[in-house]
Parts: sequence; C-alpha cells; structure tokens
Amino acid sequence: MRIVLQRVKSAWVRVGGEEVARIGPGLLLLVGFSQEDSDQELTFWARKIPELRIFADQEGKFNLSLRAIDGEILCVPQFTLFGDCRKGKRPSFSAAAPGPEAEELFRRFLQLLEGQGVPVKAGVFGAHMEVGLINDGPVTLILERKLGK
Repeated sequence: MRIVLQRVKSAWVRVGGEEVARIGPGLLLLVGFSQEDSDQELTFWARKIPELRIFADQEGKFNLSLRAIDGEILCVPQFTLFGDCRKGKRPSFSAAAPGPEAEELFRRFLQLLEGQGVPVKAGVFGAHMEVGLINDGPVTLILERKLGK
C-alpha cells in the first residue's frame, strides 16, 4: 500500500465534468494498492492517519491531528502509484493489485477510515477523475511500510 497524503484547505473530485466529492480542511489521500496488501496494512494506516499530528497549532507547530481540527478525508484510488519507471519509457504496473482486488481493498480501506469516526469522501474507483486541491503548506507525505514493520 502506498499513500500520498496532502494537507489541504479543500479538495474535490470530478468525473465526466460532474463533481462527485468535496471536502474542506483536511487530508487528500491518493491511495495505491499492491498485490501484497492485506487487511493488516489497511488497518494500520486507517488508524494512524487520523492521528498524525501534521496540522499547526496556534504557535505554528505540527501538534494537531485531523481529528483535533475536525477535518475531513478525501480518498482517491490511484493505481499509478505503483508505476515502475526504471526500465524502458513506459511505466510498468505489474506490482499494482489487479482491478477487482484493488477495488475491494479500496472499499475496505474506506470502511476502516470511516470506522475511525472521521468524515470520509471518495473518488470513483476505475473512473477517469479530475482531482483539484488547495494545498495547505504545502504539506505532502508519502506513507508506505513493509509488511510486519
């Protein structure tokens, strides 16, 4: 599982020119799944993300979590996060989870995030999406860990 997390003032997703999701202050998560991902990884990140202290307090220090600011999450599936560009000129996506498996992982991840009591909105799996955001900072983190670590 690989996540590009961006702290945002707002973010939105459009499909076919129509807005399907929008959030105010919070986190935009671009999420990709590998063939090796399991419920263990999904649970780890679903619990961790709402508690990450990456929002500024009154002194400008990273002391507040998404939960502390009553923020929202916009979660967008993005298999291209597993694109391998080391060989040739076209990325290989062989490490990405196949479509049906990735879609199930995405749905499960959304359920786990919602179970943390934070507002969650989502992009449309498999759709060509336009994603817009007003980045706050900018603050961007890449979240990934090897299984069992």
